[in-house]
Amino acid sequence: MQIQSKLPDVGATIFTTMSKMALEYQAINLGQGFPDFNTDPALLGLVSEAMAKGLNQYPAMAGVLPLREVISQKIANIYKHQYDPDTEITITSGATQAIMASVLACVGAGDEVIVLEPCYDCYIPAIKLAGAKPISVPMRAPSDINSVYSVDWGLVNAAITKNTKLLIVNFPHNPTGAVITATDLDELEKIVHQHNIFLLADEVYEHIIFDGVQHISLSTRPALAARSFVISSFGKTTHTTGWKIGYCCAPKFMTAELRKVHQFMVFTVPSPFQHALAVYTADSNTYLTLPSFYQTKRDYLSNGLRNTRFKVLPSPGTFFLLADYSDISDQQEADFSIWLTKTHGVTVIPVSAFYQSSDAPASNHQLVRFCFAKQEATLDLAIERLAKV
Repeated sequence: MQIQSKLPDVGATIFTTMSKMALEYQAINLGQGFPDFNTDPALLGLVSEAMAKGLNQYPAMAGVLPLREVISQKIANIYKHQYDPDTEITITSGATQAIMASVLACVGAGDEVIVLEPCYDCYIPAIKLAGAKPISVPMRAPSDINSVYSVDWGLVNAAITKNTKLLIVNFPHNPTGAVITATDLDELEKIVHQHNIFLLADEVYEHIIFDGVQHISLSTRPALAARSFVISSFGKTTHTTGWKIGYCCAPKFMTAELRKVHQFMVFTVPSPFQHALAVYTADSNTYLTLPSFYQTKRDYLSNGLRNTRFKVLPSPGTFFLLADYSDISDQQEADFSIWLTKTHGVTVIPVSAFYQSSDAPASNHQLVRFCFAKQEATLDLAIERLAKV
């Protein structure tokens, strides 16, 4: 007997491959996006307290109400949009599960879903598992005119057909660090006015945005919020990627369908973490101080890389930055990343890995992604090695 794979093109992800190689060659892993430092001891104490209180059994399927209420208040304060914590906010097993559940809830066989490339690696498998067809629209690559990736909304609009059901956007953008602007939202509003489609907004880096800029959530625009699954992650905001706690906000009729999938995908997520995060997140300083915290790390790595042959690109958001290696090599991005790990002991992620056709010339711009969510000692050692390249 054989299993007919639903994802025949999917193997080990680039993150798994590069992290395994980092261990094999004892390289410094600036590839996979997770902090190498611990979360706030106060938050750990709140988890222990919740466990000691006996809050260890199944919570509500949609998540503990105090946490949903804190999220509702946070969004109202920052983005001026009111989500009903009872019917419009769902706590999920990380943002990845929220994305999968959202896609499965609203698309099916015969539908098309537009993604912007480069795109995070879970989008296209989720679309295929739903039986839908992914349609990739390339972002504008960095140039002398604009050194950050940007969206060509004309191309996006041209890709929409009668079969298009969903458009996935991700800002602040992984892997490129690009952030969304008011002009981008204007263009999105024109698109949804013209076409009857849903939106999925992956906003997990909403609080990691720099240089005094404020994130503009899709929930700030009523016309967009009315048809959007807006997804975020406590893993990014509290340095706890391994806890896998995220959430999805959407109108009542969309949330109802999302929860049908969520209920039979994971049912619910760990109770003590949710109770702890409800208390912790009630203090807005726990997330409002993140921009300065991570900007210090971004600038530290950027300044260090300037003493190497890498050319650093601006990073407006996320805990990643891109660097151009064209002065070092003419290899394709994947080959260069492997060579860098093996030869110089620093692991990065090729940006081409975020394209469906990773080997295509249009997917290779001689760019690699560095993660700076690391301790200074880690960054120092990496910079020391990269200076020898």
